[in-house]
Amino acid sequence: MNYVIIGNSVAAVGAVRAIRAHDSQGNITIISRERHSAYGRPLISYLLGGLITEKRMAYIPEDFYEKLGINLLLNSEVVGVDTKKQVVALSAGDTIKYDRLLVATGGDPFVPPIEGLTGKEKVFTFTTWDDAAKLKAVAHDIDHAVILGGGLIGLKAAEGLHLLGKRVTIVELADRILSAAFDRPAGRIVAKKMKANGIDVITEDTVVKIEGDGADISGVLLKSGDVIPCDTVVVAIGVRPAAGFLKGSAIEVNRGVVVDDRMESSVKGVFAAGDVAEARDFFSSQKNPMPIWPDAYIQGDIAGTAMTGADKEYAGGLAMNSIEFFKVSTISMGITNPANASEYEVLTYQNTESYQYRKIVLKENRLVGAVLVGNVERAGIFSGLIRDGVDITPFREHLLAPDFGFIHLPKDLRNSLFAPVGKVA
Repeated sequence: MNYVIIGNSVAAVGAVRAIRAHDSQGNITIISRERHSAYGRPLISYLLGGLITEKRMAYIPEDFYEKLGINLLLNSEVVGVDTKKQVVALSAGDTIKYDRLLVATGGDPFVPPIEGLTGKEKVFTFTTWDDAAKLKAVAHDIDHAVILGGGLIGLKAAEGLHLLGKRVTIVELADRILSAAFDRPAGRIVAKKMKANGIDVITEDTVVKIEGDGADISGVLLKSGDVIPCDTVVVAIGVRPAAGFLKGSAIEVNRGVVVDDRMESSVKGVFAAGDVAEARDFFSSQKNPMPIWPDAYIQGDIAGTAMTGADKEYAGGLAMNSIEFFKVSTISMGITNPANASEYEVLTYQNTESYQYRKIVLKENRLVGAVLVGNVERAGIFSGLIRDGVDITPFREHLLAPDFGFIHLPKDLRNSLFAPVGKVA
């Protein structure tokens, strides 16, 4: 059996381990357009800021590929897939035959058309190791950077540049930073922490023009009419599933590659996992891209298992974001900003002085969402309660307590559902 995996991040790692658990002899080829072995993408801001070295970026052993008998093709880009002939085409002109194919290419940064952007040298994106390396290479020549986008990517770019002592301004179109994953109070607490560390945050505005002569940047013009002098721009609006190379193939692509609960696409024998996949949502059962690190691994594991012919199904993606800024930890999970508020009950606790916030979203006495800022140690219990649809009535009064944990759950619930969580809570 010839297994081919396009992409080499966490979904690919999950798939490889699953394949080898069921098939020790099949040929596995991984094709990656990047030049690095699998690495921790959330670490790129620390690499930029000098908190870690390149040696710390890998999260798998050096002999991972060799031990598992993987043919690793780095710095190689797939430009097409022929599902009838079952081959993938590389930009260099080569083709590789497959029996089972996994698309795990992640996401590409979205760069909108902005007047004056073309031809400017110090315009960057921030999603890969090489993006961080490019920024670091010119850091000596950066005085003031404007980050376009106040989501997770933008804030991590801001943090990395701040660690280098650079002046940073974040410009976000929404009324708060982290608008997609967090609610207003959580976004404001994070913004307060960033401002306390010298990072300017501008909301409800956006960049409409990059100014400067030739390749140099002198500033950005905002929609409001304000001008921010700067010499560097980082575009961090978000990512899109990296599925452009599938155009013309028989594989169904909506926003991402549409997959079933085995991670199989519309073409038999072709699978997708991670940011590029459009899989079932845990609550709505609608199919959406789920650009979340742990979920990508789970999808990769399920895809790898299914590729060998074994049976394993996806329980549905649970939206979850976890990130730390200036030693303030944040986690959001599930439904955090319900569209129809009348169907939900919301409990909150807030202490902005100590950067503490907790929000619990309930529906029919069951936890469906949570936002934790400043105290996230028991987050695993919250996600377990959501996934298992537990009636929280017996311990409802403890949910907002900073010390809420395993001890507050009824003994029978601890024994039947959360024994693994209890060991670490």
